[in-house]
Amino acid sequence: MSIELWLAFAVASAVLLAIPGPTIMLVISYALGRGRGSGWATVPGVVLGDFTAMTISLLGAGAVLAASATLFTILKLCGAAYLIWLGIQLWRAPVTPEMPGAAVRPNGRRRMFVSTYVVTALNPKSIVFFVAFVPQFVAADAAVLPQFVALEATFLTLAGLNAALWALLAGEMRAWFRRPATLRLVNRLGGGMLIGAGLLTAAARRTA
Repeated sequence: MSIELWLAFAVASAVLLAIPGPTIMLVISYALGRGRGSGWATVPGVVLGDFTAMTISLLGAGAVLAASATLFTILKLCGAAYLIWLGIQLWRAPVTPEMPGAAVRPNGRRRMFVSTYVVTALNPKSIVFFVAFVPQFVAADAAVLPQFVALEATFLTLAGLNAALWALLAGEMRAWFRRPATLRLVNRLGGGMLIGAGLLTAAARRTA
């Protein structure tokens, strides 16, 4: 793989990652609700979720999803329902005005990690996207496996940095909100974002 091909992949990936999707909406929602410390749980969840999705894709599962409308629809609706459930939970979450930067409880971090991982890894559109996107940057005259490893490592690094940046920015914004009424509004805005992301995921058309 030439350096030019790798740079093209890195730039294209950075642009695509900069567009907030369901995963980033979840990262932002947790950061607004629990502070930037939530990034210690959500960023690893994003990276591991993308690693799972990319690995499954490159092993051929993405081609199966692209060919099976039924399987794609089932996974899509499960992912959408999970997002909506998370949004409802956040909307109804009790407000406890803690100091900005307060530590997140370990069990809370586990829940955030699992939720972020599930939303990222089980997004069927991401799996199909990786199958269509990654091979465009693979040189046919070179060994495929090392190129896949390099491209996956690049994408995961960029995905982690992107999620960390969103968590940091949203966490800093949260420091401005100390009144319970404002925190409740933040929770409901975040919950609304997740519910909206779930509805959009459910309405998304299958990629041909």
